[in-house]
Amino acid sequence: MAAPQRQDTKKFFENLSGAGKSIGVLTSGGDAQGMNGAVRAVVRMGIYVGAKVYFIHEGYQGMVDGGQNIEEASWESVSSMLQVGGTVIGSARCKEFRTREGRLRAALNLVQHDITNLCVIGGDGSLTGANLFRDEWSGLLEELRTQGLIDDEAVQKKSVLHIVGMVGSIDNDFCGTDMTIGTDSALHRIIEVVDAIGTTAQSHQRTFVLEVMGRHCGYLALVSALACGADWVFFPEMPPEDDWEEELCYKLSGNRADKKRLNIIIVAEGAIDSHNKPISADYIKDLVVRRLGFDTRVTILGHVQRGGTPSAFDRILASRMGVEAVLALLEASATTPACVVSLVGNQAVRLPLMECVQMTQEVQKAMDEKKFDEAVRLRGRSFENNLHTYRLLCSRKSDEDLPSSSFNVAVLNVGAPAAGMNAAVRSAVRVGITEGHKMFAVNDGFEGFSKGQIKEIKWGDVGGWTGQGGSLLGTKRTLPAKHAEKIAAQIRIHNINAMLVIGGFEAYLGLLELSAAREKFSEFSIPMVMVPATVSNNIPGSDLSIGADTALNAITETCDRIKQSASGTKRRVFIIETMGGYCGYLANVGGLAAGADAVYIYEEPFDIRELQANVEHLTEKMKTSIQRGLVLRNENSNENFTTDFIYQLYSEEGKGVFDCRKNVLGHTQQGGAPSPFDRNFGTKVAAKAMQWITTKLKETYKEGRVFANSEDSACLLGMRRRAMVFQPVVQLRDETDFVHRIPKEQWWLKLRPLMKILAKYRTSFDVSDSAQLEHVTHVRPKEAAI
Repeated sequence: MAAPQRQDTKKFFENLSGAGKSIGVLTSGGDAQGMNGAVRAVVRMGIYVGAKVYFIHEGYQGMVDGGQNIEEASWESVSSMLQVGGTVIGSARCKEFRTREGRLRAALNLVQHDITNLCVIGGDGSLTGANLFRDEWSGLLEELRTQGLIDDEAVQKKSVLHIVGMVGSIDNDFCGTDMTIGTDSALHRIIEVVDAIGTTAQSHQRTFVLEVMGRHCGYLALVSALACGADWVFFPEMPPEDDWEEELCYKLSGNRADKKRLNIIIVAEGAIDSHNKPISADYIKDLVVRRLGFDTRVTILGHVQRGGTPSAFDRILASRMGVEAVLALLEASATTPACVVSLVGNQAVRLPLMECVQMTQEVQKAMDEKKFDEAVRLRGRSFENNLHTYRLLCSRKSDEDLPSSSFNVAVLNVGAPAAGMNAAVRSAVRVGITEGHKMFAVNDGFEGFSKGQIKEIKWGDVGGWTGQGGSLLGTKRTLPAKHAEKIAAQIRIHNINAMLVIGGFEAYLGLLELSAAREKFSEFSIPMVMVPATVSNNIPGSDLSIGADTALNAITETCDRIKQSASGTKRRVFIIETMGGYCGYLANVGGLAAGADAVYIYEEPFDIRELQANVEHLTEKMKTSIQRGLVLRNENSNENFTTDFIYQLYSEEGKGVFDCRKNVLGHTQQGGAPSPFDRNFGTKVAAKAMQWITTKLKETYKEGRVFANSEDSACLLGMRRRAMVFQPVVQLRDETDFVHRIPKEQWWLKLRPLMKILAKYRTSFDVSDSAQLEHVTHVRPKEAAI
């Protein structure tokens, strides 16, 4: 981490000074995990740029009541907030704010604290209220002046109220953003319950009906059904057909006949049928018991979904959005509309607040009018893609109804195991069967391929795979070049027409070797696609890899426990070593999620002077009320400054001020059940890859055989900013540092200044890549990120 240097920030302060400005931050409506991370980011970024930041406790009620509810925030006042669920500054429904008299009182309280910038964290109701407040602002000030409560100078100086919103809602029911703060954490709670229920259900051959939140939006129900491989899901945007009772019972009895010992049915609390009649969990239970006689239980998750610590994804999202919100406030002019900071794909965007609210209201209007396809489209392409994948995976047809393609497709895992690989394999197998292909599983990667460890894999063979960690197929790091002749022979023997490789850097190298071997072995002239799956997230051509989110959660949970252990001892600094090879993704982004004080990575060289500066920084920190420190080091960040060296240096230099402990996380980052994000990401990306294979097979099948030797027939499917893109692997060569096994350019390095700023370091911050105000579009590109 760079030493604190003020000269680096010249450009930053010239363009984005908050001096003389006051920012109010409030949370409103239902609470959501991650809200505290957003509050922390707003406070620290605001103070960093020289502004005053105020907590507005108890949401709009606190703004109306004033007094002690509006309190100036300090740097230390948001310490230990990041890992806490809910909202520590409180949230309340406020009837008074809905009246002009209430908003008049709120305006007076803000003026008395010189607050003309508001950051509102809440749902569409809270943000709509903020926008109305902004529209009325000048009129409210005039009324206050008429009443003699403020003077002319106050009216003139505080004539404009700037509003920036962040959506905090576990339902993910706000149009314009792929994910709202709190949704991923709520999915964690649901999947934890489903995984736990799965063991007891299997023991007794039970059917479980789980009710999840989502009165008007089915996102939680839909994605949790995808992530756990549920047998059926009910949610408001997709009412079942009129004969759904018969269909459901037929499917459940068929699954039981296939020796499946448990059935999971997920129902959103707002689920309805095609006549807008509610479908309750109890009704479904009674139906299954009456028609099938299955032992059936109902579990209503309720507010469990709002509770617990925020996931790594929500902490990172909240931190990114909080910093972005402050930038938006600083850049706002008198004519800038109230905006909401959102996430599209992997990119932060700013959208006009009321355009998002209006589209969200259009969804409900479409549903009231029974235009359910329109409602799904308005929800956005993330929701659409989830629904499309669910339909692909759950529309199992009888063998007679399946299209017959006569194509054989091999699927294999290559490289180190990564959580989510099994979900990807399951998805690929089932989508492939649905497309009419015969699917073959290859055990132990390319090495197993060369030995003929290949067998056909059927629909039922991958049941229950989504929640399994590691690689059930088996995976090895062996590259194919030295086994090319044997692999070619196995392709001939099994008549393999296409190949899906799910894995890490070795999978990428393997595809490069196979495409290069096409000149010598015509057997490799088949469509080949790679899906990135590695905890290191070091694959060129993709911002994210399957498995990285699970690893980040493992790091974050461990750091939380380690920090908690220091709460009694005080004055303690922990040095944590993470995996990743030469890629600093886990260390850097894990540091952002865990609230680290310093992170050492290979991509940003550091020397002894910077290590000394970090020690001095922590020494100063120990003089405050925050008497603990957290330092993360990527395993290959520097061959000389090892974890032991840094531990010994900190121990020596911190003598008398703090003591040190070290912890090497090791393979805990690769193990465990996959996170909801990795299950869902793996499922969707593999489904998309299989559909690409089907298209390529049709394009390249000529004169009774498949022949594909063009560059675009050996691709990597990766997320690039906002889009999922198929990229020829040979074209990714120039983007790759093969010596260190990392991409030459890595998007997450732009998050590094955020981590430094939130740890109270002065650093340069390139605002040229910050979000720009865009307009909401009803139809986004089909290739948008999933």
